[in-house]
Amino acid sequence: MNDLKEIVNIENHPINSKVYIKKCNHEIQKNSILILKNFLSNECLEDLIYEALKLEDQAFYCSQNHTILLNKPDKSINSNDPLNAEVVSDKGCVPHDLLNQNSKLNILYKSSLFKNFLKGVLNLDNIYPYRDSLSSINYNYYQKSQQLGWHFDNASFAITLMIQSSDSGGEFEYINKGRDYTNNYIDKTFIKKILDRKILPETINVDAGALVLFYGRNYLHRVTPVLSTKPRILVTLNYNEEEGTMLSENARKTFFGRIN
Repeated sequence: MNDLKEIVNIENHPINSKVYIKKCNHEIQKNSILILKNFLSNECLEDLIYEALKLEDQAFYCSQNHTILLNKPDKSINSNDPLNAEVVSDKGCVPHDLLNQNSKLNILYKSSLFKNFLKGVLNLDNIYPYRDSLSSINYNYYQKSQQLGWHFDNASFAITLMIQSSDSGGEFEYINKGRDYTNNYIDKTFIKKILDRKILPETINVDAGALVLFYGRNYLHRVTPVLSTKPRILVTLNYNEEEGTMLSENARKTFFGRIN
């Protein structure tokens, strides 16, 4: 607990409590998303905002055109097929190795208390860091006009910390039905209505300091374009269920501009 007392708002989020873990587990199982507002202490949030802004000029920016399954569009498939619809994702990313070893993000990420909380909430046996030096913790920056296009995640879960919200735009939108990954099923008709804005998704504004856990493999989601000069800044805490996993060289080159 001592390693987290200046990082986590333990009074509101007693992550060492079995009762609280069970409550959080129930909520994410029910809603596919768990938003813990004011998860970070005020002191920690101020430190991370300072750290994020200090590292901002070292972010690597990339823009990608992709489908909702994170593939390249296939010219042999009808463009009206929702699985072949082309969307854009663009953002800046600071890799893990640029963080100071004493960063509060490193302390939180390595904390056995925090990892046990995540395992309990997400029903995981174990979680491990990436073996490469770039992928475990990342600052993500969405500048004006940048966005995260509609997609399903490849990973079964996502863990993010909101550091700074944009003044306008940059909203998180998602739907909690339409795909069953285990049974290889996608409701194309429903998905197309979402892409065509004939059915509106859920919209969530996440405040700075919040921890968000999300099952993104089965739930289509995006971040709308940022409309303000103030960027949207968040941290992804990336774990694996298997030890020794590395992000692929192609993915590292795409997101970080280098492989090591």
